[in-house]
Amino acid sequence: MSLAGKVVIVTGASSGIGAATAEAFAKQGSKVVIVGRNAENLKSTEAACKAANSKVKLLSVIADVTVDAERIISSTIEGFGQLDVLVNNAGIGATGHILDIDVEQFDDVFNTNVRSVFLLTKYAAPHLIKSQGNIVNVSSVAGLRSFPGASVYCTSKAAVNQFTRCIALDLAPNNVRVNAVNPGVIITDIQRRSGMSAEEFPKYLERCKQTHALGRVGTTREVTDAIIFLASDLSSFITGATMPIDGGKHLLCPR
Repeated sequence: MSLAGKVVIVTGASSGIGAATAEAFAKQGSKVVIVGRNAENLKSTEAACKAANSKVKLLSVIADVTVDAERIISSTIEGFGQLDVLVNNAGIGATGHILDIDVEQFDDVFNTNVRSVFLLTKYAAPHLIKSQGNIVNVSSVAGLRSFPGASVYCTSKAAVNQFTRCIALDLAPNNVRVNAVNPGVIITDIQRRSGMSAEEFPKYLERCKQTHALGRVGTTREVTDAIIFLASDLSSFITGATMPIDGGKHLLCPR
Protein backbone atom coordinates (compact mmCIF):
# COMPACT_ATOMS: atom_id res chain seq x y z
CA MET A 1 0.00 0.00 0.00
CA SER A 2 3.04 2.24 -0.49
CA LEU A 3 3.41 3.18 3.18
CA ALA A 4 6.87 1.67 3.60
CA GLY A 5 9.38 4.39 4.34
CA LYS A 6 6.72 7.05 4.76
CA VAL A 7 7.09 9.40 7.71
CA VAL A 8 3.95 9.35 9.84
CA ILE A 9 3.04 11.43 12.89
CA VAL A 10 0.51 9.89 15.28
CA THR A 11 -0.67 12.14 18.11
CA GLY A 12 -2.21 10.69 21.23
CA ALA A 13 -0.03 7.63 20.66
CA SER A 14 0.37 6.71 24.30
CA SER A 15 -2.85 4.68 24.48
CA GLY A 16 -6.01 3.46 22.75
CA ILE A 17 -6.54 4.14 19.07
CA GLY A 18 -3.34 6.19 18.85
CA ALA A 19 -1.12 3.42 20.18
CA ALA A 20 -2.79 0.87 17.90
CA THR A 21 -2.39 3.23 14.92
CA ALA A 22 1.32 3.67 15.56
CA GLU A 23 1.74 -0.10 15.70
CA ALA A 24 -0.23 -0.52 12.46
CA PHE A 25 2.02 1.93 10.61
CA ALA A 26 5.09 0.19 12.04
CA LYS A 27 3.84 -3.07 10.52
CA GLN A 28 3.61 -1.28 7.17
CA GLY A 29 7.27 -0.28 7.39
CA SER A 30 6.60 3.41 7.97
CA LYS A 31 8.84 5.69 9.99
CA VAL A 32 6.64 6.56 12.93
CA VAL A 33 6.66 9.65 15.14
CA ILE A 34 4.72 8.84 18.29
CA VAL A 35 3.46 11.82 20.25
CA GLY A 36 2.00 11.84 23.74
CA ARG A 37 2.19 13.40 27.19
CA ASN A 38 2.82 10.21 29.17
CA ALA A 39 6.45 9.15 28.78
CA GLU A 40 5.93 5.73 30.35
CA ASN A 41 2.99 4.90 28.10
CA LEU A 42 4.93 6.08 25.05
CA LYS A 43 7.61 3.56 25.95
CA SER A 44 4.95 0.83 25.85
CA THR A 45 3.83 2.01 22.42
CA GLU A 46 7.43 2.07 21.26
CA ALA A 47 7.89 -1.53 22.44
CA ALA A 48 4.72 -2.62 20.63
CA CYS A 49 5.91 -0.98 17.42
CA LYS A 50 9.27 -2.73 17.65
CA ALA A 51 7.54 -6.04 18.33
CA ALA A 52 5.47 -5.51 15.19
CA ASN A 53 8.54 -4.62 13.12
CA SER A 54 12.00 -4.99 14.59
CA LYS A 55 13.45 -2.69 11.91
CA VAL A 56 10.98 0.15 12.43
CA LYS A 57 12.42 3.63 12.77
CA LEU A 58 10.75 5.53 15.61
CA LEU A 59 10.85 9.00 17.06
CA SER A 60 9.17 9.57 20.42
CA VAL A 61 8.08 13.13 21.14
CA ILE A 62 6.80 13.86 24.64
CA ALA A 63 4.52 16.80 24.02
CA ASP A 64 1.16 18.39 24.71
CA VAL A 65 -0.64 19.03 21.42
CA THR A 66 -2.34 22.11 22.86
CA VAL A 67 0.96 23.99 23.25
CA ASP A 68 3.63 22.04 21.36
CA ALA A 69 2.24 21.71 17.83
CA GLU A 70 5.06 23.62 16.13
CA ARG A 71 7.71 21.65 18.05
CA ILE A 72 6.08 18.35 17.07
CA ILE A 73 6.33 19.18 13.38
CA SER A 74 9.84 20.67 13.59
CA SER A 75 11.11 17.66 15.57
CA THR A 76 9.76 15.36 12.85
CA ILE A 77 11.48 17.29 10.07
CA GLU A 78 14.72 17.43 12.05
CA GLY A 79 14.56 13.70 12.73
CA PHE A 80 13.41 12.34 9.37
CA GLY A 81 13.70 15.20 6.88
CA GLN A 82 10.11 14.98 5.65
CA LEU A 83 6.49 14.34 6.55
CA ASP A 84 4.09 12.15 4.58
CA VAL A 85 1.12 11.48 6.86
CA LEU A 86 -0.33 13.35 9.82
CA VAL A 87 -2.77 11.44 12.02
CA ASN A 88 -4.52 13.87 14.36
CA ASN A 89 -5.72 11.44 16.99
CA ALA A 90 -5.14 13.17 20.34
CA GLY A 91 -8.41 14.03 22.01
CA ILE A 92 -10.29 14.12 25.28
CA GLY A 93 -13.88 13.32 26.22
CA ALA A 94 -16.23 15.17 28.54
CA THR A 95 -19.81 14.83 29.72
CA GLY A 96 -22.32 16.99 31.52
CA HIS A 97 -25.63 18.83 31.19
CA ILE A 98 -25.50 22.41 29.95
CA LEU A 99 -26.78 23.58 33.35
CA ASP A 100 -23.85 21.95 35.11
CA ILE A 101 -20.79 22.24 32.88
CA ASP A 102 -18.54 25.28 32.98
CA VAL A 103 -16.57 27.25 30.43
CA GLU A 104 -13.36 25.52 31.51
CA GLN A 105 -14.67 22.24 30.13
CA PHE A 106 -15.49 23.90 26.82
CA ASP A 107 -12.03 25.48 26.58
CA ASP A 108 -10.18 22.28 27.57
CA VAL A 109 -12.07 20.12 25.06
CA PHE A 110 -11.83 22.59 22.19
CA ASN A 111 -8.15 23.32 22.81
CA THR A 112 -7.34 19.60 22.62
CA ASN A 113 -9.86 18.36 20.06
CA VAL A 114 -10.04 21.30 17.67
CA ARG A 115 -7.40 23.99 18.17
CA SER A 116 -4.53 21.49 18.23
CA VAL A 117 -5.79 19.92 15.00
CA PHE A 118 -5.81 23.35 13.39
CA LEU A 119 -2.28 24.15 14.58
CA LEU A 120 -0.76 20.79 13.64
CA THR A 121 -2.40 20.95 10.23
CA LYS A 122 -1.18 24.49 9.64
CA TYR A 123 2.42 23.67 10.54
CA ALA A 124 2.38 20.34 8.72
CA ALA A 125 0.76 21.55 5.48
CA PRO A 126 3.89 22.96 3.78
CA HIS A 127 5.73 19.69 4.35
CA LEU A 128 2.78 17.58 3.18
CA ILE A 129 2.59 19.65 0.01
CA LYS A 130 6.23 18.84 -0.67
CA SER A 131 5.69 15.12 -0.14
CA GLN A 132 2.19 14.97 -1.70
CA GLY A 133 1.11 13.45 1.60
CA ASN A 134 -2.18 13.33 3.45
CA ILE A 135 -3.98 13.85 6.76
CA VAL A 136 -6.27 11.52 8.67
CA ASN A 137 -8.22 13.06 11.53
CA VAL A 138 -9.73 10.88 14.23
CA SER A 139 -13.18 12.28 14.93
CA SER A 140 -16.18 10.41 16.38
CA VAL A 141 -19.72 9.31 15.71
CA ALA A 142 -20.46 12.10 18.19
CA GLY A 143 -19.54 14.49 15.40
CA LEU A 144 -22.22 12.97 13.19
CA ARG A 145 -25.05 12.51 15.69
CA SER A 146 -26.25 14.31 18.81
CA PHE A 147 -26.18 12.74 22.27
CA PRO A 148 -27.54 14.13 25.56
CA GLY A 149 -25.07 15.12 28.22
CA ALA A 150 -22.17 15.41 25.80
CA SER A 151 -22.72 18.77 24.11
CA VAL A 152 -19.13 20.02 24.24
CA TYR A 153 -17.58 16.76 23.04
CA CYS A 154 -20.14 16.35 20.25
CA THR A 155 -19.64 19.94 19.09
CA SER A 156 -15.86 19.58 19.09
CA LYS A 157 -16.02 16.47 16.91
CA ALA A 158 -18.53 18.11 14.55
CA ALA A 159 -15.95 20.88 14.21
CA VAL A 160 -13.27 18.33 13.34
CA ASN A 161 -15.50 16.91 10.61
CA GLN A 162 -16.16 20.31 9.08
CA PHE A 163 -12.50 21.29 9.40
CA THR A 164 -11.62 18.07 7.56
CA ARG A 165 -13.91 18.95 4.67
CA CYS A 166 -12.75 22.56 4.46
CA ILE A 167 -9.03 21.74 4.54
CA ALA A 168 -9.60 18.99 1.98
CA LEU A 169 -10.77 21.73 -0.37
CA ASP A 170 -7.91 24.06 0.59
CA LEU A 171 -5.26 21.44 -0.09
CA ALA A 172 -6.81 19.57 -3.03
CA PRO A 173 -5.05 21.82 -5.59
CA ASN A 174 -1.78 20.71 -3.96
CA ASN A 175 -2.77 17.02 -4.23
CA VAL A 176 -2.86 16.66 -0.45
CA ARG A 177 -5.80 14.59 0.75
CA VAL A 178 -7.59 15.15 4.07
CA ASN A 179 -10.02 12.62 5.55
CA ALA A 180 -11.46 11.61 8.92
CA VAL A 181 -12.62 8.47 10.64
CA ASN A 182 -15.61 8.63 12.98
CA PRO A 183 -15.42 5.71 15.44
CA GLY A 184 -18.37 4.54 17.49
CA VAL A 185 -17.74 2.98 20.88
CA ILE A 186 -14.31 1.35 20.75
CA ILE A 187 -12.80 -0.64 23.59
CA THR A 188 -10.18 1.77 24.96
CA ASP A 189 -9.75 3.64 28.23
CA ILE A 190 -11.36 6.90 27.05
CA GLN A 191 -14.62 6.19 28.86
CA ARG A 192 -12.85 5.66 32.16
CA ARG A 193 -10.68 8.72 31.61
CA SER A 194 -13.91 10.66 31.04
CA GLY A 195 -15.19 9.66 34.46
CA MET A 196 -16.91 6.29 33.96
CA SER A 197 -16.35 3.94 36.91
CA ALA A 198 -15.12 0.35 36.68
CA GLU A 199 -18.61 -0.79 37.74
CA GLU A 200 -20.36 1.33 35.09
CA PHE A 201 -18.12 0.30 32.20
CA PRO A 202 -19.38 -3.30 31.63
CA LYS A 203 -22.98 -2.09 31.94
CA TYR A 204 -22.24 0.57 29.35
CA LEU A 205 -20.81 -2.01 26.94
CA GLU A 206 -23.93 -4.14 27.42
CA ARG A 207 -26.15 -1.17 26.52
CA CYS A 208 -24.06 -0.63 23.42
CA LYS A 209 -25.47 -3.85 21.96
CA GLN A 210 -28.66 -1.90 21.39
CA THR A 211 -27.02 1.35 20.23
CA HIS A 212 -24.88 -0.20 17.47
CA ALA A 213 -26.66 -1.83 14.53
CA LEU A 214 -24.15 -4.68 14.47
CA GLY A 215 -24.90 -5.43 18.11
CA ARG A 216 -21.43 -4.89 19.53
CA VAL A 217 -18.72 -2.32 20.16
CA GLY A 218 -15.64 -2.02 17.98
CA THR A 219 -11.95 -2.78 18.35
CA THR A 220 -8.97 -0.52 17.79
CA ARG A 221 -7.92 -2.80 14.91
CA GLU A 222 -11.13 -1.97 13.05
CA VAL A 223 -10.35 1.73 13.33
CA THR A 224 -6.67 1.43 12.45
CA ASP A 225 -7.48 -0.60 9.34
CA ALA A 226 -9.54 2.35 8.10
CA ILE A 227 -6.79 4.83 8.98
CA ILE A 228 -4.20 2.78 7.10
CA PHE A 229 -6.55 2.59 4.10
CA LEU A 230 -7.14 6.36 4.04
CA ALA A 231 -3.42 7.08 4.42
CA SER A 232 -2.44 4.72 1.61
CA ASP A 233 -2.65 5.03 -2.16
CA LEU A 234 -5.63 2.64 -2.11
CA SER A 235 -7.68 5.75 -1.30
CA SER A 236 -5.95 8.07 -3.79
CA PHE A 237 -9.29 9.41 -5.08
CA ILE A 238 -10.82 9.99 -1.64
CA THR A 239 -10.65 13.36 0.10
CA GLY A 240 -12.97 15.24 2.42
CA ALA A 241 -14.55 11.97 3.61
CA THR A 242 -15.81 11.53 7.17
CA MET A 243 -16.00 7.76 7.44
CA PRO A 244 -18.12 6.14 10.19
CA ILE A 245 -16.37 3.19 11.83
CA ASP A 246 -19.21 2.62 14.22
CA GLY A 247 -21.09 -0.60 13.57
CA GLY A 248 -23.99 1.43 12.25
CA LYS A 249 -24.42 3.56 15.37
CA HIS A 250 -24.89 6.72 13.28
CA LEU A 251 -27.90 5.07 11.61
CA LEU A 252 -29.85 4.34 14.78
CA CYS A 253 -32.10 6.33 17.08
CA PRO A 254 -32.38 4.00 20.08
CA ARG A 255 -35.34 4.49 22.42
